[in-house]
Amino acid sequence: MKIYNTIKRPVVTEKSQKLELSWVYTVIVDPSATKVDIKNSFKRLYGVTVEAVNIIKTREKFRNTRTGASLKRKMETKALVSLKGKERISDFAKIKD
Repeated sequence: MKIYNTIKRPVVTEKSQKLELSWVYTVIVDPSATKVDIKNSFKRLYGVTVEAVNIIKTREKFRNTRTGASLKRKMETKALVSLKGKERISDFAKIKD
């Protein structure tokens, strides 16, 4: 898998911001990406050492309407990436050259 297609976008929520204080970053990843793919893409794109990768698959959510059930939220795959030591990523938008 290509490293630019593995990581889609960071998750910006209150909970993910608190996790960043303990060197854990939350990102939305490609559903077919493995832990090794995510680890290698973080290492190549941001130049950091990854300690652990945890993957969470969220389920679809539906809303009941008059005509039947409609899709409210699609299924996503999140990755919680723990960095080794006290390394930080200053900005997700910037990629290390």
